[in-house]
Amino acid sequence: MRIALIVGINHYEHGDPLYGCVDDAHTVKTALDRHGDGSINFDCKIFTGTGPTDKVNRTLLKDHVSELFKKQADIALFYFAGHGHIEATGGYLLATDSRRGDEGLSLSEVLTMANASPARNKIIILDSCHSGIAGTPPSSENLASLTEGLTILTASSADQYATEENGQGVFTTLLVDALYGGAANLTGDITPGSIYAHVDQSLGAWEQRPIFKTNVRQFVSLRKVPPSIPLEELRRVTEFFPRRGHEFQLDPTFEPEMKGRDAGMPPPDPENTRKFAILQRYNRLNLVTPVDAPHMWHAAMQSKSCKLTVLGEHYRRLVEKQRI
Repeated sequence: MRIALIVGINHYEHGDPLYGCVDDAHTVKTALDRHGDGSINFDCKIFTGTGPTDKVNRTLLKDHVSELFKKQADIALFYFAGHGHIEATGGYLLATDSRRGDEGLSLSEVLTMANASPARNKIIILDSCHSGIAGTPPSSENLASLTEGLTILTASSADQYATEENGQGVFTTLLVDALYGGAANLTGDITPGSIYAHVDQSLGAWEQRPIFKTNVRQFVSLRKVPPSIPLEELRRVTEFFPRRGHEFQLDPTFEPEMKGRDAGMPPPDPENTRKFAILQRYNRLNLVTPVDAPHMWHAAMQSKSCKLTVLGEHYRRLVEKQRI
C-alpha cells in the first residue's frame, strides 16, 4: 500500500496569504495518483486552505499527519506547501488558524510521528520557508535524527525562504517535473534521490537550496514512467558486452544504408543491422561510444569497434546480477 497526505494552504487568518500552494498541492496529487502508464500509484488524501470556509486548522493538520504515519504501508508520504516558521525552539508548519509561528505544527512532532511509523518507507516533502530544519531537533547540535526508512526533502535550508514564481512554488514546479520523468533513470524509476538531484541541478548557487536527508538502505521508486529503452533491449547489453572492457567489433555489414560505401564493401546483413539499431540506441543514451571513430556510422564503415561508457558498464552489471 502506498499512501500520501497532501496539504496546500493559501489562506491564513492571521498572516499574509500565499497564492500557489493550493494549486501546487493539486498538481502533486495528480502526479502521484498514477504511474506514467496510467496504473494506480498512490492513494492520495488532499486538504487545502483556500479561504474562510475552506481551512486547514492546526488540529486537523496534526491529526491527519498522525493518522498517515500510523498506517502499515509500503510508503507513507507527506507533502506540505504553505508558510513555515523557525525560532530557537525549532521549525513549524503554519496552519490556517496559527496566530504565531510557534502555534503551527512542530516539525519535531512530525519527525517523532514519522520516526515511530510502522510504514516501511516514510517520505516528507516540504515546500515552505525554513523547512530545511526538519529532521534536526533544536538540541541536537545540527545532527539529524532519522530512523531507518525515513527521507526528508525540503524546498530550502533552515535560514532560507521558499519562493513562488508565476503563481507556483519554484521547488514544487521542479518536483513535479521530476515526477513526470525529468528524474527518471533508464528503467523509468523516479526515486527521492533522483528528484533531489534534479531539483539541485536546476537551482543556482544564489537561489534557494533544497535540503535532502535520508536514512535508507535502498531508494524506493515513487513513480514509474515508460523506460527510455525497451527493457528487453537493455537486457541484451550482456550479449553484446559479456565482460567489463569488452569491445564489440563492427564492420560495414552492420550499417543498413548503401550510401557511402566504397567499392567492394560487403552489403548490409539483416541480422547485423538489427543489432546495430540497438547499439545506436545505446549510443544515444550514453551507454555505448565508438572506439577511434567520431560516430557509430564511421565505426561500422571503417570496421572499428564500440565499447561501454561508465554508465553503460553500470547497467551491464545490473543486468548481469539480474537486477533489471
